[in-house]
Amino acid sequence: MDLGLRGKKAFVTGGTHGIGLAVATQLADEGVAVAVCGRDSERLDAAVASLGPQAYGVKVDVTDPAALGAAIDEAATRLDGLDLLVANVGGGFGRSLLDSTPEDWTRTFEVNVLHAANAIRSAVPHLSDGGGSAVIVSSITGWKPGPSPSYASAKAAEIHLAAVLGRELGPRGIRVNALSPGSVLFEGGGWANMAKNDPDRYATFAREDFPRGRLVELREVADVACFLLSDRASGINGANICVDAAQDHPTAGRLY
Repeated sequence: MDLGLRGKKAFVTGGTHGIGLAVATQLADEGVAVAVCGRDSERLDAAVASLGPQAYGVKVDVTDPAALGAAIDEAATRLDGLDLLVANVGGGFGRSLLDSTPEDWTRTFEVNVLHAANAIRSAVPHLSDGGGSAVIVSSITGWKPGPSPSYASAKAAEIHLAAVLGRELGPRGIRVNALSPGSVLFEGGGWANMAKNDPDRYATFAREDFPRGRLVELREVADVACFLLSDRASGINGANICVDAAQDHPTAGRLY
């Protein structure tokens, strides 16, 4: 299926590894000029090299709104425009309510929902030139209870943020959707480490929580992200699209 993305320009936060890099790679394969950001210079350089001659990378801390805005403006200048935005950076601090601190909650919301809101706000002047599309990478933990209430709450907020911004920015021709992956298996990721270090627990998780008996693959998440960004998904706005292969729980074993 031709998604009609060739010639578009995209900015992907956290596009140097995992889901972010998979989405950036798929976009580049579709003929999109991609800018990615990250905090690790070595990883950033490697990602840009893998994405091809149209790629551009910028080192930035996405929890710094001014720096993130400047990075998006610079990318739009370097790419001669901006059509697509992927707010992919995420992470959590602290675990249970009683084992986490107020600072853990603040950091978790900054990394997830606040970074996504700031990225989209900064991108709007560029996207508004001819419409555009944004995808916020949330998680099934945003609607299937997981072991970290701060992370789960932040991911739920991202899902709702997409719904609200889809309505607010729709008149400008900008679509905003949330993408909620389940547990994704990839080299260097947490689930790959479990498969290596605790194979019995991993095998039980894959068998009992997934009807197909396997976790989600990066390619499966990236394919859906690219579709949502494309005009082929022009009727989808303010939605939360789940890519979890009917996963039962977002964690292996009991919640606590």
